[in-house]
Amino acid sequence: MPRPAEQDAGSGSSLSRGLALLDLFTSPDQVLSISEIARRSGVPKSTAHRLILDLIDWGALERGTNGVSLGVHLFELGSLVPSSSTLRDLALPFAHNLNEVTKLTSNIAIREGNEVLYVEKITTRTLKVPHSRVGGRARMHATALGKAILAFSDPEFVDSVLSGPLLKQTEKTVTNPTELRKELARVRAERVAYDVEESRLGLFCVSAPVFNGQGGPVAGAISVTGATELAIAKRYAPAVLATAMALSTAIGGAKRPRQRKASRTNAGVMQGRHPHSCERSERSTADPSTGT
Repeated sequence: MPRPAEQDAGSGSSLSRGLALLDLFTSPDQVLSISEIARRSGVPKSTAHRLILDLIDWGALERGTNGVSLGVHLFELGSLVPSSSTLRDLALPFAHNLNEVTKLTSNIAIREGNEVLYVEKITTRTLKVPHSRVGGRARMHATALGKAILAFSDPEFVDSVLSGPLLKQTEKTVTNPTELRKELARVRAERVAYDVEESRLGLFCVSAPVFNGQGGPVAGAISVTGATELAIAKRYAPAVLATAMALSTAIGGAKRPRQRKASRTNAGVMQGRHPHSCERSERSTADPSTGT
């Protein structure tokens, strides 16, 4: 009979292998058979079967006709994560407003390791954005959301990202560290980041950083995604920037509820009545070249 320490070690090994199986799922509706899971993970089929049964019992996986899929218990736990859920809850009305004003898909993301993690996505019916999803990840250097966060991150973290593998997501992805540093300097100056077909051909993204209160550390980023050209993308920059600034103020106010004061600018952004940026965005949505 194994000693307690040996039992713990064995449990830890099984736990790690079981959690590794969950990483094989890359979309919410993906279904994998036991044979496919065993093949992709490199574990014996009998071991994969045992681990899958444990995950089903716990609620991490659900059994279906053709295999297993991710279970609802994972969603329940994910909604409790403080860093993402707090920002998402505060940002949701701002993201909805940005979606209504621009008629484009709006996104909220945070930093997770060396990637961005999408915590919310408000879609539009007229333009499909298939490469992003809630809970999905993206390369920081290849997305406007990532560059908006990266530009205001610690220099050590920036160095770690730019010194690592900078893979091309499309033929237009910038992978030269020197060029990326120049772009990050521009983002710091303008507080707006762009991705024009760098993460997906045919699409642009405009993003602005969100801070833990005005003057606080970067908490994430908010963006809109539309069709194609930089000139068109720039039309939406004022609305995105104004929304990000209002959201940053709201986050700071949530931390200091007694000092929170609503400003006309913030209220206008939330209601789609920002005096300059939103008005310009409403006009730009009529441009047929945006595909929206």
